[in-house]
Amino acid sequence: MNKSKVSIYSKVNTSTPPNAERIPHVHEAHGDQRLDYYHWMRLSDEQKNSTIPDVQTQNVIDYLLAENKYREEICEHLKDKEETIFLEIKSRIKQTDMSVPYKENGYYYVSRFEENKEYAIYSRHKDSINSQEEILLNVNQLAEGYDYYALGGISVSEDNKILAYSFDTVSRRMYNINFKNLITGEHYPEEIPNTSGNMVWANDNLHVFYTIKDEALRDYKIMRHKLGSSVEEDVEVYHENDESFNCYIYKSKSKKYLIIGSGATLSDEFRILEANNPTGNFRVFQSRVKKLEYSISHYKDKWYILCNKDDAYNFKVMSSNEYNTSIDQWEEYIPHSSEVFISDISIYNEHLILEVRKDGITQIEVRFWNGDSYYIPFAESSYFATSSINPEFQTDILRLNYTSLTTPNSTYDFNVRTKEFVLLKQQEVIGSFSINDYQTERQMIKAEDGTMIPLSIVYKKGYAKNGTQPLLLYGYGSYGLSMDPQFSSSRLSLLDRGFAFAIAHVRGGQEMGRKWYEHGKFFEKKNTFTDFVNCGEWLLANNYCHPKKLYAQGGSAGGLLIGAVINLKPELWGGVIAAVPFVDVVSTMLDESIPLTTGEYDEWGNPKQKDYYDYMKSYSPYDNVEAKYYPPILITTGYHDSQVQYWEPAKWIAKLRALKIDNNPLMMYCNMETGHGGSSGRFRRLREIAMEYTFLIELSEE
Repeated sequence: MNKSKVSIYSKVNTSTPPNAERIPHVHEAHGDQRLDYYHWMRLSDEQKNSTIPDVQTQNVIDYLLAENKYREEICEHLKDKEETIFLEIKSRIKQTDMSVPYKENGYYYVSRFEENKEYAIYSRHKDSINSQEEILLNVNQLAEGYDYYALGGISVSEDNKILAYSFDTVSRRMYNINFKNLITGEHYPEEIPNTSGNMVWANDNLHVFYTIKDEALRDYKIMRHKLGSSVEEDVEVYHENDESFNCYIYKSKSKKYLIIGSGATLSDEFRILEANNPTGNFRVFQSRVKKLEYSISHYKDKWYILCNKDDAYNFKVMSSNEYNTSIDQWEEYIPHSSEVFISDISIYNEHLILEVRKDGITQIEVRFWNGDSYYIPFAESSYFATSSINPEFQTDILRLNYTSLTTPNSTYDFNVRTKEFVLLKQQEVIGSFSINDYQTERQMIKAEDGTMIPLSIVYKKGYAKNGTQPLLLYGYGSYGLSMDPQFSSSRLSLLDRGFAFAIAHVRGGQEMGRKWYEHGKFFEKKNTFTDFVNCGEWLLANNYCHPKKLYAQGGSAGGLLIGAVINLKPELWGGVIAAVPFVDVVSTMLDESIPLTTGEYDEWGNPKQKDYYDYMKSYSPYDNVEAKYYPPILITTGYHDSQVQYWEPAKWIAKLRALKIDNNPLMMYCNMETGHGGSSGRFRRLREIAMEYTFLIELSEE
């Protein structure tokens, strides 16, 4: 450390951190007692939303503000650096920009940004992109007067005359739905509150279906609204009574059916209704069966079912008659493969698109109805490719997105018959950026049990693997969500300062197929953490970074990963960032009033069972904080977070501060206006990224 300069370390030694009050509270389950001094930080929604805070609420707010003030104090000397990085990141963004238009029902739809504006403008053009622009929504105008404004979704009626759109002004992912007449520009008087944000029109251009939330923010009812009528007259068409399931609604690509889905982690159920008959009764496609996961797509007189029936853990495709859909009538169409994981299918008039994972890499297969098939060829060995917006049914053109750690996000039209790529747009990075200046690697790392873990790495060419450089290792590893190698223009601010960036594709994701997910959950959850540690150790052993300059980052369930690995191996990390971290695992999973809890038993287990309770407690970051060394830590959270409630990171930092035996920086930033996704504007979020990068860069320069 350079003793002559002002540093985070020197500020820590001269500043007084918040001292959270310790009020004993005992959690008891299965005869086991857990003493929790900071349980008082948990507030109900009623307390948080009250205009007149009670004593407890005010104490919590005061504590969160004190943490924010402390971070500002010890980072005061970094303000200029943080501003420099923010402006640098912002300068790479093309401020006046437009999405690639897509065609639907006779119109070309576009979203665009104007210079210095935080939000998008949504518009359309009839018949040709060169025709007169019709502005659907200017979100900059809608967001005026709000600290937070997020557009949930937009949906246009089949006759192209009415727009339904949803928005959230609290950051709790609770959306209100409004309606706009696209002919007159006038808004309808009704506003539908407390929805999931998606809307589906019936084919009569009069009825709209939507989902509402219960007190735990679970999507639990499907409602039908008649345009122009009172919201109080809306009709409940489905009620999901099982608290471990969420429900949703969409329309088949053929536009013939309205489809209600009910989903838990390990089970699905669907109901269908002809979209021409919106007031009719939905019928069950196939009733739910535990551990039967499936999704459905309609084509002509058949349904195509992506499912794991008969232990097809990597999924297969089956078909059924349009009107006889019970599972005993399903016929195999594409068999199961132990080598290829099918993640999605989409239907077109003359072909089927399969999105798959093979050897951990995304691939797209084109399969014609006559049986001919091929994989779309991509040039790089490590990349992420996926279907984009493809609303048209009768077309040979597949719109797809492509990116890698070195290739900016690119949109292509691919002709499935001629196999011709047409690049429509590549994310423009303003400045001196060149793809050729950066290099990416894909390594396979042996975990402690012998499993080979994929590791993606990117750095600027000339990066010296001599054990002197800084490196940021990122991970997630839950819910079967894969962390694919994707480009980030913001990340260039690290790479251009000599950092490498790596993604550990740990178990709990789905990069290597369904088994990869299953071996990182329940009683195998610790594989996620040890895989990440093994990747970090490999990077050090192979001189990718300095022993004191290996940093780690993860968010949400990835924040759990960060909390677990600093308990497991604190000396490995030169510093960590835990964003909206899920760290109080046992308490949260025992509290069914918290959003998401009941639906997560199939991910973590139910701690009401002693074996699950004991296993969770053995890795829960909050429960395993000890009086020992911890690395420098930056924690971020949002007061209105509905996914990981703010009190988890707040309790965690208080306990860490009380027990840790080092003088390393320990800071928390609580955004008092937002929730799980952070700030809503495109530039506001960049300030939070700049804050995180400044923290890492400052540590690397010590």
